[in-house]
Amino acid sequence: METKPKELVVISGKGGTGKTSIVASFAALADKAVLADCDVDAADLHLILDPTIVKRENFSGGSRARIMAGHCTACGKCQEICRFDAVFFDGPGNGKVDKTYRIDPVACEGCGVCAWFCAENAIEFAPAVNGEWFISDTRCGPMVHAKLGVAEENSGKLVSIVRSQAKKIAEDRKSTLILIDGAPGIGCPVIASITGADLVLVVTEPTLSGLHDLQRVTDLTKHFGVETLVCINKWDLNEEIASQIEEQTRRRGMRLAGKVRYDRAVTEAQIQKKSLVEYQSNGAATEIKQVWAEVQSVLAGNKKR
Repeated sequence: METKPKELVVISGKGGTGKTSIVASFAALADKAVLADCDVDAADLHLILDPTIVKRENFSGGSRARIMAGHCTACGKCQEICRFDAVFFDGPGNGKVDKTYRIDPVACEGCGVCAWFCAENAIEFAPAVNGEWFISDTRCGPMVHAKLGVAEENSGKLVSIVRSQAKKIAEDRKSTLILIDGAPGIGCPVIASITGADLVLVVTEPTLSGLHDLQRVTDLTKHFGVETLVCINKWDLNEEIASQIEEQTRRRGMRLAGKVRYDRAVTEAQIQKKSLVEYQSNGAATEIKQVWAEVQSVLAGNKKR
């Protein structure tokens, strides 16, 4: 009987906690893991892992309206019923009228009401390209990642595609672990990242916002019933709040995976497109390895150490 690959998702309650830096080090430490960057609104794991793209596909998360100027009679019904102020009377003439209506693709929310009520069938309502997703090779293994277009939505749907592709690769290659770099916050991309996962590691920082957002994101993981560990990154920048985070972690019945000090070498490593554990073996790299060992222990089913 084949063993299903386990999914480890690394998330954070807010941006800038160092989540992706830790994921990159985990990728270097893991054995035959499949990587997935599910932070599709601001993907940056590729900046460290320097992937070579082997497959790319367009992503369509919805449809968008477009007025076909040649069929438009300038009746103005589309502008009248649009609730998003996306229709403008400045389109080109067509021999019937001097000006036609035009839909701003950025302002259009893709509801399709204008196309439904257009008596002349002059509005095309077709799937829109909202971004791209990729399968790449990296020095740490295969990676699935994506890029959402500017001002585009449906990132939760794109995250689901990234995860499903990573699962297919893991099954084909008989990998035992899928390592997922999730999005910060508690929105759709995070929910799509953690649903059905085996383990979540929340990376937080010792600030008041970090403390507050840790509560929100762990409420989310609790709601979905996903086992959760906590890592305090840059803990030595504010030891008092770091202690409060430790206390909150214990009070909420979660396990502290470890603490990682602030280390300027993280930035130095990123400039060279390396993870910290590839760049050096001491300093914060030692603590990241300890956090990784704790994560592996929980994935292996060891509840207490």
